[in-house]
Amino acid sequence: MGALYLRRRITNWLALGLSMLATLIGLGFLGWILWDTLMRGISALNLRLFSTITAYGNEGGLANAMVGSLIIDLLGIAIATPIGVLAGTWLAEYAHHTKLGETIRFFNDILLSAPSIVMGLFVYTIIVLPSTALTHGNTTFSGFAGGVALALIALPVIVRTTDEMLRLVPSTLREAALSLGVPQWKLTTQILIRAARSGIVTGVLLALARISGETAPLLFTAFGNNFMTLNPMEKMASLPQIIYQYANDPGDKMHALAWAGAFVLTMFVLLLSLASRLILSRNKVSHD
Repeated sequence: MGALYLRRRITNWLALGLSMLATLIGLGFLGWILWDTLMRGISALNLRLFSTITAYGNEGGLANAMVGSLIIDLLGIAIATPIGVLAGTWLAEYAHHTKLGETIRFFNDILLSAPSIVMGLFVYTIIVLPSTALTHGNTTFSGFAGGVALALIALPVIVRTTDEMLRLVPSTLREAALSLGVPQWKLTTQILIRAARSGIVTGVLLALARISGETAPLLFTAFGNNFMTLNPMEKMASLPQIIYQYANDPGDKMHALAWAGAFVLTMFVLLLSLASRLILSRNKVSHD
C-alpha cells in the first residue's frame, strides 16, 4: 500500500512539473515574441503612427490601416454573430441528437480548420468578380467584401462556442421551466441564452481575435488603400495587409512601421483574449 501511494505521489509530482514546465515555455515564447516585436518597431511607435496615413511613405503612419481594420473586423463580426448564435442555438436545442445536427457540426468543424485564403478566394469569386463585371471591368475591391470573408472565418467559431455553451446549461433548468408551462422559444431566448451569454460573448471575442490578424482574405477582397476611407464599399486599408506590404519593402523605415503595426495588432489580440478570460472567470464566480 505504501509503495503504491508513493508511486502515485511521484507520478502526480511529475505530471504537475511537466505541466508547469510546458506553461512556462509557452509564456516564455509569448514574452519573447512581444519583446522582439516591440524592440524592432519601437523606433516607429510614436504619435505619428496613430495620426498619419500610409500615403506619406517613410514619414507616414498607420492611421488609415487601423481604422480600416476596425471597420472590416466589426463588419465581419456584425455579420457572423447573429447567424452564428442562431445556428448554434438551433444545434444545441433543436438538433441535438439528430443526424442533420451531427452532419452540420461535422462540416462546421471542417470550416474551423479551413485555410483563410480559401475564404478570401471564395468571396472574391462571389462578390468581387460579379461586381467587376457589372462595372464594365473596374475592379470593385471593397471593405464590405473583406468583412464578408472575415465573417466566414468567424462564423464557425461562434457556432461552435454557442452550441457548446448552451449544451453546458444544466438540463434541470430546462425541465423546471418546461414543467411550469414555459414555451420552448421563451425558454431558449429568456433563460438558456441568458444563462450562457458569458460563454457566447467570449466566443464572439475569440472570433474577433481570430479574424483580426488575417491577411490573405483581405488581399483578395479589401485590397488596400493608402488614404483614409470610411466607406466600406471602397477599397480599404487594413493593418495585416499593410504589415505584409511593408515587410516586403527593402527600406528599414518601412520594416520598422511593419513591426510597430505587428506590435499594435498583437496587443489588440492579447487584450481581446484577456477580456474573454475575464468574462469567463466572472461568470464562474457568479455561478459559484
